[in-house]
Amino acid sequence: MNLIFGRNTSLQLRLVIAIVLSVVLIIGDRFTDGGSKVRASLNTIVSPLFYLANLPYEMFQEGSKNLSSHQRLMVENDALREAQLIQNQKLQQYEFLQLENQKLRALLGSSNKLEERKLIAQVLSVHSNPYSHQVLINRGLLDDVKESLAVIDEKGIVGQVTSVGSTTSRVLLITDTQHATPVRILRNNVRTVVEGIGKIDQLKLSHVPHSMDIRIGDVLVSSGLGGVFPEGYPVATVTSINRNEGRPFSEVYASPIAELDRIRLLILLWRQEVADD
Repeated sequence: MNLIFGRNTSLQLRLVIAIVLSVVLIIGDRFTDGGSKVRASLNTIVSPLFYLANLPYEMFQEGSKNLSSHQRLMVENDALREAQLIQNQKLQQYEFLQLENQKLRALLGSSNKLEERKLIAQVLSVHSNPYSHQVLINRGLLDDVKESLAVIDEKGIVGQVTSVGSTTSRVLLITDTQHATPVRILRNNVRTVVEGIGKIDQLKLSHVPHSMDIRIGDVLVSSGLGGVFPEGYPVATVTSINRNEGRPFSEVYASPIAELDRIRLLILLWRQEVADD
């Protein structure tokens, strides 16, 4: 049987036949309902294929949208966390500033005042030795960090910088056995010193006379002595007092106000003299 579009059929004849068939189909589709039914059937059959072919694109678009939203939320979260950290640092001295008297400031007779410069740092690692309480932060010489800078978190004093590298620094926590912090009792301004004893949740007050006016629950704030920590930052809360008359001094322990076992973001504080206008 010879086919219309067989090998021996000329190209011109093939073209004419194809054109005639096309015209017949167009006229039939225009003036009859058969073509519409065929197209509807074909669309019904082919529609799932279109959805399937478009699925990877839709998944990619949805994934991109979710990733973009996640990244934006992360950036906003970090910015809000840093802003909250700065605000908490300012609030730490609020009670101290309320107790300050303008007349007492005038009696100081000083022509200088203290101005603080601040820098946020992140904890990179924690010292593995349980008896040495230190952390490594992501700030160093390139950020103008120097030894003996005060370090605080959103609640209170954390420690001080003890060694500085180009891009990292080591911070000695107030609970380390080598650290001592000059403090005063917020209630009555009595000065003393708290020392680290190697426990992350406990400090000890050194050489406390039996006659000292100190109570459980008293808040200890930095006294400003020693030239490291600015005055008025929360340090610890007194948790126990043992007045054993058989010993020369009372045993007084306090709990750090800063959450030293979960610190992540810290603030470095510079102290510099600025002349009054």
